[in-house]
Amino acid sequence: MDTALWAVRLDRRLTEAEIETLAAGLPPFWRERAMARRGLARQEALCAYALLQEALWEVAGWPHLPETALTARGKPWFPAHPEVHFSLSHTRGAALAAVAGEPVGVDVEQLRPLQWPRLQARLGTDLTETEFFRLWVRREARAKRRGQGLGALLGPEPPWEAGEVCTPLEIFPGYDAALAAGGAPSVIHRRSLEELVQAVSACPERAAIRQGTAQKGTW
Repeated sequence: MDTALWAVRLDRRLTEAEIETLAAGLPPFWRERAMARRGLARQEALCAYALLQEALWEVAGWPHLPETALTARGKPWFPAHPEVHFSLSHTRGAALAAVAGEPVGVDVEQLRPLQWPRLQARLGTDLTETEFFRLWVRREARAKRRGQGLGALLGPEPPWEAGEVCTPLEIFPGYDAALAAGGAPSVIHRRSLEELVQAVSACPERAAIRQGTAQKGTW
């Protein structure tokens, strides 16, 4: 299974009705993670989780997200489907999801003035903002692929594993993103907010699958 990406641009705030729609379409595990956040962070998380739902519908035919658990390091995974790998990222104004048949990591960051002098000093005091974010998304994508947390970004960058590739991504203007996997993505699916909400709220084929009257391909 080739690695594929889904991205959405949050070019406006979600309405209360859209928030309710996206939250209602998620299993409790994901809904609770999103609703624990506040403000725009909640909206970005809801969109990232909805993108994962859409991705797995497209590539695996799953009408809903399966049971999810956390690894010892806090990385979500599907215990009943360990062969299905995914990674999520969201930042102000954008969300990104990747699915693959191998370990994968993604990160997206809005380009903005740096406000983390200590962090910048750790990664390199002479980095420009553009260089900083390019390095940051690469390192975070690689850390996610290995299932590591934020602490892994503060030390020296680990050696590259055999077959590991980190690809810079052009998702939307004004953003830096990266994919860490065994190769480049096969395709990037870009969605508008309206398209994402519509997909979650109205899908007769999903309803038919839930009722046992239709089938779609499996992973």
